[in-house]
Amino acid sequence: MLHRPRRNRKSAVIRDMIQENHLFASNLIFPLFIVDGENQKVEVSSMPGIYRYSIDNLLREVESCMNLGLNAFDLFPAVEESLKDKYATESYKKGTLYLRAIEAVKKNFPEACVVTDVAMDPYSSDGHDGIVENGEILNDETLEVLGKMALAHAESGADIIAPSDMMDGRIGYLRTVLDENGFSNVSLMSYTAKYASAFYGPFRDALGSAPKKGDKKTYQMNPANSKEALIEAQLDSQEGADFLMVKPGLPYLDVIRLLADNFDLPIAAYNVSGEYAMLKAAISNGWLSEQVILETLMSFKRAGATSILTYHAKEVIEKGWVK
Repeated sequence: MLHRPRRNRKSAVIRDMIQENHLFASNLIFPLFIVDGENQKVEVSSMPGIYRYSIDNLLREVESCMNLGLNAFDLFPAVEESLKDKYATESYKKGTLYLRAIEAVKKNFPEACVVTDVAMDPYSSDGHDGIVENGEILNDETLEVLGKMALAHAESGADIIAPSDMMDGRIGYLRTVLDENGFSNVSLMSYTAKYASAFYGPFRDALGSAPKKGDKKTYQMNPANSKEALIEAQLDSQEGADFLMVKPGLPYLDVIRLLADNFDLPIAAYNVSGEYAMLKAAISNGWLSEQVILETLMSFKRAGATSILTYHAKEVIEKGWVK
């Protein structure tokens, strides 16, 4: 036998020497949940180890992460039901919880990269990502709300704005709004291929953002489709996106690879709440070892992701698995 592949696996030094993909702290974005009040740190029951933070504790958590070398954060607000309405007006009002959180993080940690979520569902009394009229999600009317939201985020100091709504044309609309208001340096990370997935349950528990009626299948993608992601990615690229995202991550590795092979923009993968909860449950029951976490994150890199949004971000650095 001239070729014995095991020769290149015979020692740790050789295995490390020829390793094809590497995962670094700089590849990771840590999603963080925010609640109103003071000294709040409330665990999300379906996501062990993940908490909702009031702004004071949010700053402590960001500082702790940055001391570890984790510098990118995606913020999500848990909004009280009394503040929600049909047009998500709380999303862009001056002085609201989310805008104060963005401002606080950037004021205290200007070197941090703050990613913000643009979608109506956390603020909507209907729980949808768009304006609902007679059971229909209105696309173009929703863009106006998203534009106000994105501009408010930019004014508060956001580095990257991530529209997660899946409305048609929103990347071009938001790029125009930002540019016309002097925020041409604010990036857009588009949720390009966001699927109508059952893996979002724990996230919706954390924010109380589930739809009150119906589902999101008229705007989020069909899990059976992959070529459709190419259409979405082409449009987002033409409209000015700086990143293309696939969500969820683990069940859609083929879509990550598809976008990575066909576009030169950075590809982000969202390792979503259901994926996190699934692994944590298996690990806590002794069914799987913790090594599956790193194996999962590496699968995103191998598929072609340059950035990974993951609730495992801090723990994999704390455990010394990622530097």
